[in-house]
Formats: sequence, C-alpha cells, structure tokens
Amino acid sequence: MDGHFVPNLTIGAPVIKSLRPHTKGFLDCHLMVSNPEQWMQDFAKAGADGFTFHVEAAKDSVALIHDIIKAKMSPGIAVKPGTPVELLFPIIDAVGVEKMGLALVMTVEPGFGGQSFMVDQMSKVKALRSRYPTLNIQVDGGLSLSTISAAAEAGANVIVAGSSVFGAADPKSVISGLREHVDRCN
Repeated sequence: MDGHFVPNLTIGAPVIKSLRPHTKGFLDCHLMVSNPEQWMQDFAKAGADGFTFHVEAAKDSVALIHDIIKAKMSPGIAVKPGTPVELLFPIIDAVGVEKMGLALVMTVEPGFGGQSFMVDQMSKVKALRSRYPTLNIQVDGGLSLSTISAAAEAGANVIVAGSSVFGAADPKSVISGLREHVDRCN
C-alpha cells in the first residue's frame, strides 16, 4: 500500500528482505500500489516469491507479468470490487494460464482490514473458475469461518485471511477451519 492507490501505507521490500533469511515459506506480495512496475525489481531482489499487482494500476499488465516471470517470481493479477473481471481474460490469455501464479478477486475495497465480505464478488470467482479450471484463484477480504464456504464453493482455492486469524483467540483453529473448507470444495 502506497498511500496513493489505497490510502494506507504498509510494508515494503526491506521487510521482505529481512524476513527472507528466516523462512523458506512462500512470500506472497500483494502490491496495492500505483505503478507496480517501479517496485517489481525491488521485491525480486528482496526475495519475494510471488508478486501480485492490480490490473487497475499497471500501465501494461502483460509486459509486467513477463517481467515478473523473468525475475523468477510467480505473477498474480488482482481486480478490485468495482472492476469487471473480464478485464483479466485477455491478459491471462495473452500470457498463458499455465504461466500465471494466480488471479486475485478482492472481496473488500482494498486498503483497510476488518471490512465485511462482499458476497457479490463470487460471480467473478465463478467466471474465472469456469474459464480457467487450473488457475489458482485467490480471494482477499472479509474471509472468516462464516464466509469461507461461499468463496470455496465459487471456486477460490487460495485464501487471504487477516483479521479473522489475527483477531482470533485460537488462530490455529481458524486456519485449520479455513483450510478444511477450501480442501472440501476444491
């Protein structure tokens, strides 16, 4: 988050660089920024594994995806609630679905945690799943044990859950429950 594309600011490449020596885990970086092209190399050098950007913010999404792949990161492309998911289709088709790491459907307006899940966004997930059966489809925003079924049943197989996990008395139990729903539906 850069304070421009969305109003908040958050971690950047230096935090990824400091985390990389301490984990072999997949560092999935979702950039809610204007001009994601200018940040791609910094995140690659810092050790990011995945680089997801917003279609609304990129100058040339296809070129950026090719650059992400050349930088040895997994590319992801995100769509905000007010943006038609169909904007992603020609981009994914041009790159090739097999080269895409994921498509991300935002289920809240990006920038703030703790918002309510927008169930109407599941039509986007269904459209992506129908057109691209093998694509990883991620949903981010308002995911909890009470909303996960709608996302998983629509075809989402990658879940971002912040507030519901970090605000839980038993985060491990919430994570297990979320995984169980996704595994059952996919």
